[in-house]
Amino acid sequence: MIGVNPEIVNFLISRAHQFHAQEGVVIPETPGSPSDDWALQVLADHSDNAGFAEVKSAVNDLEPRQQQTIVALMWLGRGDYSVEEWDAALEEAQRNWTPETATYLMAHPMLADFLQEGLSLLGYEFGE
Repeated sequence: MIGVNPEIVNFLISRAHQFHAQEGVVIPETPGSPSDDWALQVLADHSDNAGFAEVKSAVNDLEPRQQQTIVALMWLGRGDYSVEEWDAALEEAQRNWTPETATYLMAHPMLADFLQEGLSLLGYEFGE
């Protein structure tokens, strides 16, 4: 088990795909660290978006450790860490955790793909 229910990750993948596929959602290619406030500024225009609100609510309902797991999963899927470095990714996510995890995640235009790839690398499939 990865420390967070794969169904939750699948929900986030689905909603992130929907959100980022909308016209008018333009997010820079290279987001900063979770502690940067640039993501708040970029997503401020979308705060009333239902998809964004769903993801934010789902992530905010998770325990910090589960939020950290999702961030590490995104990093794994993005190629920042290998499967062998999973523990290091979790430790880095723990060190960088903030209450703005949902915004940090949604600020990545490829979030859904990264999460899906991260699940796959850890032996899970989208929809599992």
